Amino acid sequence: QVQLVESGGGLVQPGGSLRLSCAASGSMFSNYATGWYRQAPGKQRVLVAAIASGGTTYYADFVKGRFTISRDNAKNTLYLQMNSLKPEDTAVYYCNAGSNIATLVHGYWGQGTQVTVSS
Repeated sequence: QVQLVESGGGLVQPGGSLRLSCAASGSMFSNYATGWYRQAPGKQRVLVAAIASGGTTYYADFVKGRFTISRDNAKNTLYLQMNSLKPEDTAVYYCNAGSNIATLVHGYWGQGTQVTVSS
């Protein structure tokens, strides 16, 4: 069982940066694949970035070169550094943990944190 709590969302201007954090509690965080999803109003939840227990990363095309996912297993924390933010990045961002990247959607979820990109 893993509990996930996101933080770091907020309002930022286009071109700005934010860093999301996800604090995990429970056992064996380092054994889980972890990821960030987002859901914009009226749209489906989509995978933004993921990192496997071994460190392999995945990025959706729409964030490649702008977002960086990382994890600190000693602190049981997952991060998402978001740079060059665009209005279309506005969404609720969810932290996720699961057995592997392919099955993250069936894993554990945080409550979400709102990111709004607007001038």
